[in-house]
Parts: sequence; C-alpha cells; structure tokens
Amino acid sequence: MSSTTILKRIRHLFAPDSGEHLDSISRAFLQGRLKEPAQPMSDQELARAVREFQAVPVSDWTIAKLSQRLLDPAMPRDE
Repeated sequence: MSSTTILKRIRHLFAPDSGEHLDSISRAFLQGRLKEPAQPMSDQELARAVREFQAVPVSDWTIAKLSQRLLDPAMPRDE
C-alpha cells in the first residue's frame, strides 16, 4: 500500500478540525519518519491507531508511536 493510499484512508477517519494531526502524518510520510504498514491493516486497526494518535498532542513521540502501530497493528495499547 502506498503512502498516498494510506493517507486517503486516514483522512476519512479524521474530523474536519484535526488539521494539525493530519498535517503531521503527511509530513512524517514525506520525511520518511512514517512508513506504509508492513502488512495490510483493517479499517478497525487503522481507526484504533488514529484514535490513539489524536488523543494526545502532536510530538515526535506520538509520531514514533503511530509508526510502531502501523508496522505492528497487533501491538498492545498503553493503558
């Protein structure tokens, strides 16, 4: 799956007012800090990763955590 395809899927999961989070994901893909998922992700797995990402302010740490989630969708959540 290309970064363009995953970005299109992610855009559908974001509320219209979440520009900072969505912009940070786009930049991270362009800069190579985010990679396309190693394995296809279900919409549910992708939505869970996006919800967790949106729940906290954008930072290098949250981008890194999203990257881990994209590479390993079965990764346990921090509780």
